[in-house]
Amino acid sequence: MLAAAACAAAAVVMAAPAAAFDSRSEQRNFSKVAERFSDWGAPAYQFDLLSESAQNFLDGLATQAADPERLFLTDLCWNNGLACAGDIRLNGWQTGGHGRVEPVLYTARSGATISGHVWMTRRGPKRRPGIVITNGSVQAPEQAYWWAAQTLAKAGYVVLTWDPQNQGRSDTLGEGDDTLGGALSQLTGETFHDGTQDAIDFLLSGAKEPYCPRPGRSGSSHCDKHQRRVADGRNAAANPFGRFVDERHIGLAGHSFGARGVSVVSQQDKRVDAVVAWDNLADATAGGSAKRLRAPALGFSNDYALLPTPRSKPPDPLGKNGASLAFSKARVDTAQLNIRGGTHYEYSYIAMLPFAATLRGIDLASWYTTAWFDRYLKGDRSADRRLLTRRWQSDAQGRAVDAAGDGNLFSDTLASRMDIHLKRGGRFRCEDLRTGCPGMRARDGFGGDYSYLDIALRPDRRP
Repeated sequence: MLAAAACAAAAVVMAAPAAAFDSRSEQRNFSKVAERFSDWGAPAYQFDLLSESAQNFLDGLATQAADPERLFLTDLCWNNGLACAGDIRLNGWQTGGHGRVEPVLYTARSGATISGHVWMTRRGPKRRPGIVITNGSVQAPEQAYWWAAQTLAKAGYVVLTWDPQNQGRSDTLGEGDDTLGGALSQLTGETFHDGTQDAIDFLLSGAKEPYCPRPGRSGSSHCDKHQRRVADGRNAAANPFGRFVDERHIGLAGHSFGARGVSVVSQQDKRVDAVVAWDNLADATAGGSAKRLRAPALGFSNDYALLPTPRSKPPDPLGKNGASLAFSKARVDTAQLNIRGGTHYEYSYIAMLPFAATLRGIDLASWYTTAWFDRYLKGDRSADRRLLTRRWQSDAQGRAVDAAGDGNLFSDTLASRMDIHLKRGGRFRCEDLRTGCPGMRARDGFGGDYSYLDIALRPDRRP
């Protein structure tokens, strides 16, 4: 009770208008958007990126020629190169002994062929929770989210990444009466709603229950196309790792338009137990999308948006928190984390300007995404310590690259909040994670600096 009262008082302070806008502080804050350049701007990285991009371009042409029924060359990121390559340090994950991954093709309800990958590790239990990751729109192929797929796989999940229709190497068009549906619905987000449900269906398929797409919005079924392509050796009959998926525990993560898609589907689809929305969480009850809020929801956002520009006035401190506050009102566990100096591209690794991002935002997102799913999919008691950590208030790597030497990664103008029930009992509610609240802890069970890259590239050995 005292903790909640103290944090409520902090929220009042955060919500109060700033006495004056400090343009110099804003310039220092805005300079953070260039930090990730140090991660991928080195000549060696750029040389490897150009080399792999050229090979990916040729592979894409060969794939299209070998399967003329598909059409993906009209998508922006079909080549999987340059800005569409993701973090190339994560390539060769299986051949490097870091884990297991299988490429898959399956048919969406629109009749489009969907391209994806399924991820897991050799080390781990026989049955594991499953997670679907839904891309952002247009500029974001699945490779941009392999950082999350690999760190979650290392944490003991079976993960499906996939390109929504009209993106990456998924078909631009559907089939028959649904030819234009999936492509045009990019404008309204239906692609990210329907496609997320199709991805869940595929994730949960297996040898005993092969995948068959639901009827499209026209009412037509494209299951026969999927089965024909399976018989031809092109599509996967089912999730190749389906026998490892614990269907009782399913999570969703998504970015941008995909964040809205997973926000809605997670509250509508009773198979889903938790959701993480990377810029940003949406209230799925708004407009009647869902009858009630039910799945614990973690949202992320940032100081800056799609096209980062310096601010000329203070933002509304609670401007990014509306959906999370709605979850609190519905008594559903929630958090909203806003990254200082962050941009829309914190969560999609794009190694090219002008897709700017901070250095450590992706690590913060990886940390909390994993802890959130560990808490609500696994019921892991250690997840509480990781969610209540103070490490991101004083991050050594963040401090080293910050213009003001500030290692606190939470926005100092947008309030970050958390309102959860703890596994051991009781409730933690904090409306200002940057300053901190009673109950937060320095010891979170993880020694040293956290790095998604180190986690992803650890050797995967059987126990």
